[in-house]
Amino acid sequence: MLMEKILSYAVFAALVLGTPASAFNGRLGYQTVAVNSSIFEVIPRGRTDADGYWCAAADFARRSLGAGWQQPIYVVRGYGPSEATGRRTAVQFSITPPEGVDLNVMSNSVGFIPGQSRSVQSANGLCNRRPLFDN
Repeated sequence: MLMEKILSYAVFAALVLGTPASAFNGRLGYQTVAVNSSIFEVIPRGRTDADGYWCAAADFARRSLGAGWQQPIYVVRGYGPSEATGRRTAVQFSITPPEGVDLNVMSNSVGFIPGQSRSVQSANGLCNRRPLFDN
């Protein structure tokens, strides 16, 4: 009986400790995971529209990084495989300007282009928009 109880606690601890502390389940079904101290990934788990990525990035920046409403969020890398989880599609963001990219990219560009940015407030405003066609 004591051995079973110890084993149960060990399994529970392994499950809790095995979950990355930097994982964050954001709004609209996107997962956000820190890649390193300055870059985080937004990974879709249902919806895949661009507004949802920006919304999840804003949510993570506010809640996990303590960013203010006027803080820019920059695209570090557009669509590509997740470095943190291995999932097929993720977009990398940072609240620190990425090095070696043009920071004058228009925010209305289609897709995600390195250097593209939005303020936390602007990205958060996209949380209430719904896609025209659901996936």
